[in-house]
Amino acid sequence: MTHPTPLKMLLVLVLGIAGFFTGSSAQAQTSLIQNAPARRVLSLNGSWNYIIDPYENGFYDYRREAFDKSASGKGGYYDNQKPSTAQEPELIEYDFDHSVALQIPGDWNSQDPKLLYYEGTIWLKKSFKITPTAGKRYFLYFGAINYESHIYLNGKKLGMHQGGFTPIQYEVTGKLNSSGENFVVVKADNTRHLDAVPTINTDWWNYGGITRDVFIAEAPETFIVDYKVQLAKDNMSQLAGYVQLDGAGKSGQAVTLNIAEAGIKQTLKTDGEGRATFSLPAKKLKLWSPLSPKLYAVSLTNGTETVQDKIGFRTIQTRGQDILLNGKSTFLRGISIHDENPLIPGRARGEGDLRMLLTWAKELGCNYVRLAHYPHNETMLKLADEMGLLVWAEVPVYWTIAWQNPATYQNAETQLSDLISMGKNRASIVVWSVGNETPLGAPRLTFMTNLVKKARALDDTRLIAAALELHRTPDNVIHVDDPLGESLDLTSFNEYAGWYWGGKPGEITKYTFDIKYNKPVMISEFGGDALAGYHGDADTRWSEEYQEALYVNQLKMLSTIKGLRGMTPWILADFRATRRQHPVYQNGFNRKGLISSTGVKKKAFFTLQEYYRQQAAKYDTGK
Repeated sequence: MTHPTPLKMLLVLVLGIAGFFTGSSAQAQTSLIQNAPARRVLSLNGSWNYIIDPYENGFYDYRREAFDKSASGKGGYYDNQKPSTAQEPELIEYDFDHSVALQIPGDWNSQDPKLLYYEGTIWLKKSFKITPTAGKRYFLYFGAINYESHIYLNGKKLGMHQGGFTPIQYEVTGKLNSSGENFVVVKADNTRHLDAVPTINTDWWNYGGITRDVFIAEAPETFIVDYKVQLAKDNMSQLAGYVQLDGAGKSGQAVTLNIAEAGIKQTLKTDGEGRATFSLPAKKLKLWSPLSPKLYAVSLTNGTETVQDKIGFRTIQTRGQDILLNGKSTFLRGISIHDENPLIPGRARGEGDLRMLLTWAKELGCNYVRLAHYPHNETMLKLADEMGLLVWAEVPVYWTIAWQNPATYQNAETQLSDLISMGKNRASIVVWSVGNETPLGAPRLTFMTNLVKKARALDDTRLIAAALELHRTPDNVIHVDDPLGESLDLTSFNEYAGWYWGGKPGEITKYTFDIKYNKPVMISEFGGDALAGYHGDADTRWSEEYQEALYVNQLKMLSTIKGLRGMTPWILADFRATRRQHPVYQNGFNRKGLISSTGVKKKAFFTLQEYYRQQAAKYDTGK
């Protein structure tokens, strides 16, 4: 066996990084369109034909060479080839039009029993009609595809994308058929990889496929591609932001910002890069909060188009161990949520599913939700704005990442950048989280600290956090001194006393906390499993009574933390998790939900609800 030389290893690394950037280059041609679903769009949701391809026969030839990198660029399933009318038609061993269909948006695992555990490649094809108009630009937009996707339009490759939870966009101007008949083919591959983000090991279901909306967006030749309209950092009476144009006529253009209800109207002029920045007094704005989730109609006009958005305005900051929302101390009464409807297997498919989850959170008494452990649907963020729920938004830097792989870091940074781009105008988002339960070590600290720096560079108006590591000593002290905490705004950590360690629920109040940082403390996770309808005493593991006692004693234990300013227990509802194998109590579900997979509220739901009622009386009324 021969071993690679250091030079060869370096070459492989460089080529790997280059390949990552090449794969993303098509998307980089234009910034992700801000508020893309609100533009003029043609929906491609609905029925998509699919082909299961575990050997990737539709991507590689028999020599394992990619068809789309051959001289002709043809030969793959993305050709969507049909038999010719010749007397002896060529051999074609696939046919999308006679293949079965999936509903998009939607994962494949929940739509076909044989795909429940499938990890690998599936090809999806959608035919559609659109006749391009002269003077218009067109963009193909996917809300999310898990995990690696290769996207083709009319047989031509648009690009490759990595990451299962962030938007994908390609400009297709000049690539649509003038006849109006078009088709898009997606190679979706949810295979887990050690150097991916998230890595190979997670604690949620690896749903594959096109899991969020797909559409073609239309825009003028020069259009408003991006904007930020928010309050300036820590300033409740100053509006600040920018408008970015894209296109040949982007420089020296007039752009008008109008918030009619607040009496704000300002005409700006773009610079040579097509950007117009502004800083305006905004003393008449009514501030957004969970108690009063005021949204303003904001319009941006550049002469050829008007973009509309609904935006709330608020400030978030820390002072010592306080979290200040609009300058007032607050307690974040939260719950963690996965992007999954427990009642209908699979990823949440649309607004109805998402609104149900947030309505449950409101019923629990929450003013805050942790959208774990990856970027959630843009619709979820807009609903949180509307319904008055603060948001912790996160990227899937989860458990053990390939800390020393430059391409892995770039992948994580790109996902973070895309999340911030998508959510920067949402008043509900108050925390950007750069990761969860990542193990201590110098490479990890460098990786995570760089993500923190990136987040601050992109948005200095929100708090930065992560779920930190902790350790226990024999004297029953829980120590929180993870060095990553130095660079964060919150001291957030997960602890599972009473479930994974610490004895029975009644024994955990013996623990005390030694927290290094003089910052607001957020308990980002605690909890334990309960099978709804299974009953016993407070010491009977898996019973509703055990979970209830765990919550009662957790709240007693946590109340001793002087700087406690919020929590997001794990989790709102039971969710599918491949790791959870017990055939009686779990059966493929993580049962830590306060609501069961059939929508039944467990006893612990009402324990937390009462605690939140008490906190609301203290903080929301000033008593």
